[in-house]
Amino acid sequence: MTTSPTQHPGPRSAPRTMGIEEELLLVDPATGELVPVGPIVVARDVRAAGAPSDDDAADAGNPQRAGAAQHEARDGHDDDTAGTPLETELQMQQVETATPPRTLLSELVDDLRTLRRRADVAAQEVGARIVALGTSPRPGVPVLTPVTRYRAMAQLMGVTAAEQLTCGCHVHVGIESEEEGVAVLDRIRPWLAVLTALSTNSPYWDGRDTGYAGYRTQVFGRWPVTGPTDLFGTPEAYHRRVTELMTTGALLDEGMIYLDARLSRSYPTVEVRVADICLEPEDAVLVAALSRGLVETAAAAWRAGEQPDDVAGSVLRMATWRASRSGLTSELVDPRTRRPAPAAEVVQALVDHVRPALAASGDLPWVEQQVATVLQRGTGADRQRRVAEAEGGDLAAVVRDAVEVTVG
Repeated sequence: MTTSPTQHPGPRSAPRTMGIEEELLLVDPATGELVPVGPIVVARDVRAAGAPSDDDAADAGNPQRAGAAQHEARDGHDDDTAGTPLETELQMQQVETATPPRTLLSELVDDLRTLRRRADVAAQEVGARIVALGTSPRPGVPVLTPVTRYRAMAQLMGVTAAEQLTCGCHVHVGIESEEEGVAVLDRIRPWLAVLTALSTNSPYWDGRDTGYAGYRTQVFGRWPVTGPTDLFGTPEAYHRRVTELMTTGALLDEGMIYLDARLSRSYPTVEVRVADICLEPEDAVLVAALSRGLVETAAAAWRAGEQPDDVAGSVLRMATWRASRSGLTSELVDPRTRRPAPAAEVVQALVDHVRPALAASGDLPWVEQQVATVLQRGTGADRQRRVAEAEGGDLAAVVRDAVEVTVG
Protein backbone atom coordinates (compact mmCIF):
# COMPACT_ATOMS: atom_id res chain seq x y z
CA MET A 1 0.00 0.00 0.00
CA THR A 2 1.50 3.36 -1.07
CA THR A 3 1.57 6.06 1.58
CA SER A 4 2.00 9.75 0.87
CA PRO A 5 5.35 11.04 2.18
CA THR A 6 3.55 14.00 3.75
CA GLN A 7 2.01 11.59 6.26
CA HIS A 8 5.38 10.68 7.76
CA PRO A 9 7.73 12.66 9.99
CA GLY A 10 10.54 14.62 8.40
CA PRO A 11 14.24 13.69 8.47
CA ARG A 12 15.96 13.37 11.83
CA SER A 13 18.08 16.25 13.07
CA ALA A 14 20.58 14.04 14.94
CA PRO A 15 22.15 10.62 14.30
CA ARG A 16 20.30 7.59 15.59
CA THR A 17 21.65 5.81 18.64
CA MET A 18 23.31 2.40 18.35
CA GLY A 19 24.10 -0.30 20.88
CA ILE A 20 25.98 -3.58 20.48
CA GLU A 21 25.47 -6.84 22.36
CA GLU A 22 28.27 -9.42 22.18
CA GLU A 23 28.16 -13.06 23.25
CA LEU A 24 31.59 -14.38 24.27
CA LEU A 25 32.98 -17.87 24.85
CA LEU A 26 34.89 -18.82 28.00
CA VAL A 27 37.92 -21.03 27.40
CA ASP A 28 40.93 -22.60 29.07
CA PRO A 29 43.85 -20.34 28.06
CA ALA A 30 46.23 -23.26 27.50
CA THR A 31 44.07 -25.88 25.77
CA GLY A 32 41.41 -23.71 24.21
CA GLU A 33 38.73 -25.97 25.64
CA LEU A 34 35.40 -24.55 26.80
CA VAL A 35 34.97 -24.01 30.55
CA PRO A 36 31.52 -23.71 32.21
CA VAL A 37 32.16 -20.75 34.52
CA GLY A 38 29.86 -18.08 33.06
CA PRO A 39 27.70 -17.55 36.16
CA ILE A 40 30.80 -17.27 38.36
CA VAL A 41 32.40 -14.76 35.97
CA VAL A 42 29.24 -12.64 36.07
CA ALA A 43 29.17 -12.77 39.89
CA ARG A 44 32.85 -11.74 40.06
CA ASP A 45 32.19 -8.84 37.71
CA VAL A 46 29.27 -7.66 39.84
CA ARG A 47 31.42 -7.67 42.97
CA ALA A 48 34.29 -5.90 41.18
CA ALA A 49 31.87 -3.15 40.17
CA GLY A 50 30.88 -2.73 43.82
CA ALA A 51 27.25 -3.65 43.25
CA PRO A 52 25.39 -5.91 45.68
CA SER A 53 24.78 -9.39 44.34
CA ASP A 54 22.55 -12.16 45.59
CA ASP A 55 25.08 -14.52 44.06
CA ASP A 56 27.97 -13.79 46.43
CA ALA A 57 26.98 -16.53 48.84
CA ALA A 58 26.18 -18.89 46.00
CA ASP A 59 29.62 -18.26 44.49
CA ALA A 60 31.26 -19.76 47.53
CA GLY A 61 28.76 -22.51 48.25
CA ASN A 62 27.41 -23.55 44.85
CA PRO A 63 29.37 -22.48 41.75
CA GLN A 64 26.71 -23.99 39.47
CA ARG A 65 24.25 -21.42 40.77
CA ALA A 66 26.59 -18.42 40.97
CA GLY A 67 25.47 -15.58 38.72
CA ALA A 68 22.18 -17.22 37.78
CA ALA A 69 20.07 -14.60 39.56
CA GLN A 70 21.59 -12.00 37.24
CA HIS A 71 19.77 -13.64 34.37
CA GLU A 72 16.62 -14.47 36.28
CA ALA A 73 16.13 -10.72 36.66
CA ARG A 74 15.60 -10.45 32.90
CA ASP A 75 14.09 -13.89 32.29
CA GLY A 76 12.66 -14.01 28.79
CA HIS A 77 14.38 -10.86 27.53
CA ASP A 78 17.22 -12.05 25.26
CA ASP A 79 16.91 -8.99 23.06
CA ASP A 80 16.90 -6.23 25.62
CA THR A 81 20.24 -6.03 27.42
CA ALA A 82 21.63 -2.77 26.04
CA GLY A 83 23.61 -0.89 28.68
CA THR A 84 23.53 -3.63 31.33
CA PRO A 85 26.46 -5.28 33.16
CA LEU A 86 27.80 -8.68 32.15
CA GLU A 87 25.07 -11.28 31.82
CA THR A 88 24.92 -15.04 31.72
CA GLU A 89 23.78 -16.77 28.55
CA LEU A 90 22.09 -20.02 27.54
CA GLN A 91 25.19 -22.11 28.24
CA MET A 92 27.60 -21.76 31.12
CA GLN A 93 30.53 -21.47 28.70
CA GLN A 94 29.31 -18.00 27.67
CA VAL A 95 28.83 -14.47 28.92
CA GLU A 96 27.19 -11.50 27.26
CA THR A 97 28.13 -7.81 27.20
CA ALA A 98 26.11 -4.82 26.04
CA THR A 99 27.15 -1.25 25.33
CA PRO A 100 25.10 1.80 26.27
CA PRO A 101 23.32 3.59 23.40
CA ARG A 102 25.84 5.67 21.46
CA THR A 103 25.87 7.99 18.46
CA LEU A 104 29.64 8.05 17.77
CA LEU A 105 31.50 5.08 16.29
CA SER A 106 34.59 5.91 18.35
CA GLU A 107 32.54 5.55 21.53
CA LEU A 108 31.37 2.10 20.46
CA VAL A 109 34.92 0.96 19.74
CA ASP A 110 36.00 2.14 23.19
CA ASP A 111 32.97 0.49 24.80
CA LEU A 112 33.66 -2.88 23.21
CA ARG A 113 37.33 -2.82 24.18
CA THR A 114 36.45 -1.85 27.74
CA LEU A 115 33.72 -4.49 28.09
CA ARG A 116 35.92 -7.23 26.66
CA ARG A 117 38.76 -6.36 29.03
CA ARG A 118 36.34 -6.22 31.92
CA ALA A 119 34.91 -9.65 31.10
CA ASP A 120 38.40 -11.06 30.64
CA VAL A 121 39.55 -9.77 34.02
CA ALA A 122 36.63 -11.51 35.71
CA ALA A 123 37.29 -14.69 33.72
CA GLN A 124 40.96 -14.75 34.64
CA GLU A 125 40.01 -14.79 38.32
CA VAL A 126 38.68 -18.31 37.77
CA GLY A 127 41.42 -19.44 35.40
CA ALA A 128 39.58 -18.77 32.13
CA ARG A 129 39.76 -16.27 29.27
CA ILE A 130 37.13 -14.78 27.00
CA VAL A 131 37.27 -15.20 23.25
CA ALA A 132 35.22 -13.61 20.48
CA LEU A 133 34.44 -16.60 18.26
CA GLY A 134 31.07 -17.49 16.76
CA THR A 135 31.60 -21.19 17.53
CA SER A 136 34.19 -23.14 19.49
CA PRO A 137 37.01 -24.65 17.39
CA ARG A 138 37.61 -27.26 20.10
CA PRO A 139 34.98 -29.92 20.84
CA GLY A 140 32.94 -29.37 23.98
CA VAL A 141 29.69 -30.35 25.65
CA PRO A 142 27.45 -27.35 26.42
CA VAL A 143 26.39 -26.99 30.06
CA LEU A 144 23.02 -25.31 30.53
CA THR A 145 22.96 -22.20 32.73
CA PRO A 146 20.67 -23.10 35.67
CA VAL A 147 17.89 -20.56 35.39
CA THR A 148 14.17 -21.22 35.08
CA ARG A 149 13.73 -20.01 31.52
CA TYR A 150 16.68 -21.94 30.13
CA ARG A 151 15.53 -25.13 31.81
CA ALA A 152 12.12 -24.67 30.22
CA MET A 153 13.72 -24.00 26.82
CA ALA A 154 15.85 -27.13 27.12
CA GLN A 155 12.81 -29.23 27.98
CA LEU A 156 10.82 -27.81 25.07
CA MET A 157 13.56 -27.84 22.43
CA GLY A 158 15.47 -31.01 23.24
CA VAL A 159 18.75 -31.49 21.41
CA THR A 160 18.43 -28.12 19.63
CA ALA A 161 18.92 -26.33 22.95
CA ALA A 162 21.33 -28.94 24.30
CA GLU A 163 23.74 -28.46 21.38
CA GLN A 164 23.27 -24.70 20.94
CA LEU A 165 26.55 -22.96 21.71
CA THR A 166 27.02 -20.05 19.34
CA CYS A 167 27.94 -16.39 19.78
CA GLY A 168 26.39 -13.54 17.85
CA CYS A 169 26.67 -9.77 17.61
CA HIS A 170 23.32 -7.96 17.88
CA VAL A 171 22.95 -4.29 16.96
CA HIS A 172 20.17 -2.05 18.30
CA VAL A 173 19.39 1.08 16.26
CA GLY A 174 17.03 3.77 17.52
CA ILE A 175 13.67 4.39 15.84
CA GLU A 176 11.02 7.09 16.25
CA SER A 177 7.96 4.82 16.34
CA GLU A 178 6.76 1.29 15.69
CA GLU A 179 5.40 2.47 12.35
CA GLU A 180 8.86 3.62 11.34
CA GLY A 181 10.38 0.45 12.79
CA VAL A 182 8.20 -1.89 10.75
CA ALA A 183 8.84 0.21 7.64
CA VAL A 184 12.55 -0.25 8.32
CA LEU A 185 12.22 -4.02 8.82
CA ASP A 186 10.45 -4.29 5.47
CA ARG A 187 13.16 -2.32 3.63
CA ILE A 188 16.46 -3.60 5.10
CA ARG A 189 15.71 -7.29 4.41
CA PRO A 190 17.63 -7.65 1.10
CA TRP A 191 20.88 -6.29 2.54
CA LEU A 192 21.20 -8.19 5.81
CA ALA A 193 23.03 -11.17 4.30
CA VAL A 194 25.89 -8.82 3.39
CA LEU A 195 26.32 -8.06 7.11
CA THR A 196 26.46 -11.80 7.75
CA ALA A 197 29.27 -12.15 5.20
CA LEU A 198 31.26 -9.24 6.66
CA SER A 199 31.12 -10.75 10.15
CA THR A 200 31.76 -14.46 9.47
CA ASN A 201 33.84 -15.83 12.34
CA SER A 202 32.79 -19.45 12.89
CA PRO A 203 34.46 -21.93 10.49
CA TYR A 204 34.98 -24.70 13.06
CA TRP A 205 32.49 -26.93 14.84
CA ASP A 206 33.18 -29.92 17.08
CA GLY A 207 36.88 -29.91 16.27
CA ARG A 208 36.67 -29.82 12.48
CA ASP A 209 36.49 -27.34 9.63
CA THR A 210 32.88 -27.14 8.46
CA GLY A 211 33.63 -25.65 5.06
CA TYR A 212 31.54 -22.64 6.10
CA ALA A 213 32.89 -19.22 7.01
CA GLY A 214 29.94 -18.57 9.32
CA TYR A 215 28.67 -21.93 10.57
CA ARG A 216 26.96 -20.19 13.50
CA THR A 217 24.21 -19.16 11.08
CA GLN A 218 23.55 -22.81 10.21
CA VAL A 219 23.48 -23.97 13.83
CA PHE A 220 21.33 -21.08 14.98
CA GLY A 221 18.88 -21.76 12.17
CA ARG A 222 17.73 -24.91 13.98
CA TRP A 223 15.54 -22.84 16.32
CA PRO A 224 11.86 -22.78 15.26
CA VAL A 225 11.72 -19.11 14.22
CA THR A 226 14.87 -17.73 12.62
CA GLY A 227 15.94 -16.01 9.45
CA PRO A 228 14.29 -13.51 7.09
CA THR A 229 10.61 -12.66 6.96
CA ASP A 230 8.19 -11.59 4.29
CA LEU A 231 6.85 -8.03 4.37
CA PHE A 232 4.78 -6.85 7.34
CA GLY A 233 3.47 -3.49 6.13
CA THR A 234 2.14 -2.17 9.45
CA PRO A 235 2.81 -2.54 13.18
CA GLU A 236 -0.56 -4.27 13.49
CA ALA A 237 0.50 -6.89 10.95
CA TYR A 238 3.84 -7.34 12.72
CA HIS A 239 2.20 -7.95 16.08
CA ARG A 240 -0.41 -10.17 14.50
CA ARG A 241 2.39 -12.35 13.10
CA VAL A 242 4.04 -12.50 16.52
CA THR A 243 0.73 -13.59 18.05
CA GLU A 244 0.27 -16.25 15.37
CA LEU A 245 3.74 -17.62 16.08
CA MET A 246 3.11 -17.71 19.80
CA THR A 247 -0.24 -19.47 19.52
CA THR A 248 1.42 -22.43 17.78
CA GLY A 249 2.76 -23.52 21.17
CA ALA A 250 6.19 -24.15 19.63
CA LEU A 251 7.81 -21.23 21.48
CA LEU A 252 8.36 -20.59 25.15
CA ASP A 253 8.00 -16.82 24.86
CA GLU A 254 8.42 -13.92 22.44
CA GLY A 255 12.14 -13.80 23.21
CA MET A 256 12.47 -16.94 21.08
CA ILE A 257 11.31 -15.19 17.92
CA TYR A 258 14.86 -15.04 16.57
CA LEU A 259 14.23 -13.16 13.33
CA ASP A 260 17.10 -11.61 11.35
CA ALA A 261 15.75 -8.24 12.47
CA ARG A 262 12.91 -7.44 14.85
CA LEU A 263 11.40 -4.73 17.00
CA SER A 264 12.75 -4.65 20.53
CA ARG A 265 10.09 -5.38 23.13
CA SER A 266 11.49 -2.96 25.71
CA TYR A 267 13.40 -0.26 23.84
CA PRO A 268 12.55 2.01 20.88
CA THR A 269 14.95 0.16 18.59
CA VAL A 270 15.21 -2.20 15.67
CA GLU A 271 17.49 -5.11 16.54
CA VAL A 272 19.66 -6.54 13.73
CA ARG A 273 20.72 -10.09 14.67
CA VAL A 274 22.47 -11.56 11.61
CA ALA A 275 26.15 -11.14 12.53
CA ASP A 276 28.62 -13.51 14.11
CA ILE A 277 30.46 -11.98 17.01
CA CYS A 278 33.45 -10.33 15.35
CA LEU A 279 37.00 -11.13 16.33
CA GLU A 280 38.07 -7.49 15.90
CA PRO A 281 36.05 -4.84 17.81
CA GLU A 282 36.29 -2.51 14.83
CA ASP A 283 34.54 -5.09 12.64
CA ALA A 284 31.62 -5.19 15.08
CA VAL A 285 31.39 -1.40 14.93
CA LEU A 286 31.46 -1.59 11.13
CA VAL A 287 28.41 -3.87 11.30
CA ALA A 288 26.76 -1.34 13.63
CA ALA A 289 27.57 1.62 11.38
CA LEU A 290 26.19 -0.16 8.31
CA SER A 291 23.12 -1.24 10.30
CA ARG A 292 22.44 2.36 11.28
CA GLY A 293 22.98 3.38 7.67
CA LEU A 294 20.46 0.77 6.55
CA VAL A 295 17.91 1.91 9.11
CA GLU A 296 18.27 5.58 8.19
CA THR A 297 18.17 4.82 4.46
CA ALA A 298 15.06 2.67 4.89
CA ALA A 299 13.32 5.29 7.01
CA ALA A 300 14.07 7.96 4.40
CA ALA A 301 12.65 5.73 1.65
CA TRP A 302 9.52 5.17 3.72
CA ARG A 303 9.09 8.90 4.32
CA ALA A 304 9.42 9.44 0.56
CA GLY A 305 6.66 6.91 -0.11
CA GLU A 306 8.98 4.38 -1.78
CA GLN A 307 7.78 0.80 -1.63
CA PRO A 308 9.97 -2.01 -0.21
CA ASP A 309 11.41 -4.73 -2.42
CA ASP A 310 8.95 -7.63 -2.23
CA VAL A 311 11.66 -10.28 -2.60
CA ALA A 312 10.52 -13.60 -1.12
CA GLY A 313 11.84 -14.70 2.24
CA SER A 314 12.95 -17.99 0.66
CA VAL A 315 15.22 -16.10 -1.75
CA LEU A 316 16.68 -14.09 1.13
CA ARG A 317 17.34 -17.34 2.96
CA MET A 318 19.41 -18.50 -0.02
CA ALA A 319 21.39 -15.26 0.13
CA THR A 320 22.04 -15.82 3.82
CA TRP A 321 23.20 -19.36 3.14
CA ARG A 322 25.62 -18.08 0.50
CA ALA A 323 27.01 -15.49 2.91
CA SER A 324 27.39 -18.07 5.66
CA ARG A 325 29.08 -20.53 3.32
CA SER A 326 31.87 -18.41 1.90
CA GLY A 327 31.93 -15.07 3.70
CA LEU A 328 34.00 -12.67 1.62
CA THR A 329 36.10 -15.31 -0.18
CA SER A 330 33.77 -16.00 -3.11
CA GLU A 331 30.49 -14.68 -4.47
CA LEU A 332 27.46 -13.27 -2.66
CA VAL A 333 23.90 -12.80 -3.86
CA ASP A 334 23.65 -9.20 -5.07
CA PRO A 335 20.50 -7.65 -3.53
CA ARG A 336 19.99 -5.53 -6.64
CA THR A 337 19.91 -8.40 -9.13
CA ARG A 338 19.46 -11.50 -6.93
CA ARG A 339 22.33 -13.06 -8.87
CA PRO A 340 25.84 -14.05 -7.75
CA ALA A 341 28.51 -11.34 -7.83
CA PRO A 342 32.00 -11.00 -6.31
CA ALA A 343 31.81 -10.37 -2.56
CA ALA A 344 33.80 -7.13 -2.75
CA GLU A 345 31.41 -5.79 -5.38
CA VAL A 346 28.36 -6.61 -3.26
CA VAL A 347 29.89 -5.07 -0.13
CA GLN A 348 30.61 -1.90 -2.11
CA ALA A 349 27.01 -1.91 -3.32
CA LEU A 350 25.88 -1.90 0.32
CA VAL A 351 28.15 1.05 1.10
CA ASP A 352 26.80 2.90 -1.93
CA HIS A 353 23.22 2.10 -0.89
CA VAL A 354 23.68 3.75 2.51
CA ARG A 355 26.23 6.39 1.43
CA PRO A 356 23.99 9.44 1.99
CA ALA A 357 23.12 8.23 5.50
CA LEU A 358 26.77 7.54 6.31
CA ALA A 359 27.76 10.97 5.04
CA ALA A 360 25.04 12.68 7.08
CA SER A 361 26.17 10.97 10.31
CA GLY A 362 29.87 11.60 9.61
CA ASP A 363 30.57 7.86 9.41
CA LEU A 364 31.47 7.60 5.73
CA PRO A 365 35.29 8.06 5.85
CA TRP A 366 35.70 5.58 8.72
CA VAL A 367 33.35 3.02 7.15
CA GLU A 368 35.10 3.19 3.77
CA GLN A 369 38.49 2.70 5.45
CA GLN A 370 37.24 -0.19 7.61
CA VAL A 371 35.55 -1.91 4.67
CA ALA A 372 38.81 -1.70 2.73
CA THR A 373 40.63 -3.18 5.74
CA VAL A 374 38.25 -6.12 6.06
CA LEU A 375 38.29 -6.85 2.34
CA GLN A 376 42.10 -6.87 2.39
CA ARG A 377 42.75 -8.93 5.56
CA GLY A 378 39.59 -11.00 5.60
CA THR A 379 37.14 -11.81 8.36
CA GLY A 380 37.66 -13.65 11.62
CA ALA A 381 37.00 -16.93 9.81
CA ASP A 382 39.86 -16.21 7.42
CA ARG A 383 42.23 -15.48 10.28
CA GLN A 384 41.25 -18.65 12.13
CA ARG A 385 42.03 -20.74 9.07
CA ARG A 386 45.35 -18.98 8.46
CA VAL A 387 46.43 -19.68 12.04
CA ALA A 388 45.31 -23.31 11.79
CA GLU A 389 47.32 -23.78 8.62
CA ALA A 390 50.39 -22.14 10.11
CA GLU A 391 50.12 -24.28 13.26
CA GLY A 392 49.63 -27.60 11.49
CA GLY A 393 45.92 -27.78 12.24
CA ASP A 394 46.32 -27.11 15.98
CA LEU A 395 42.92 -25.69 16.98
CA ALA A 396 44.17 -24.87 20.48
CA ALA A 397 46.57 -22.44 18.81
CA VAL A 398 43.63 -20.95 16.90
CA VAL A 399 41.84 -20.26 20.18
CA ARG A 400 44.94 -18.83 21.86
CA ASP A 401 45.48 -16.44 18.96
CA ALA A 402 41.82 -15.42 19.07
CA VAL A 403 42.04 -14.70 22.80
CA GLU A 404 44.87 -12.25 22.20
CA VAL A 405 42.99 -10.49 19.41
CA THR A 406 39.76 -10.39 21.45
CA VAL A 407 41.30 -8.48 24.33
CA GLY A 408 43.82 -6.55 22.26
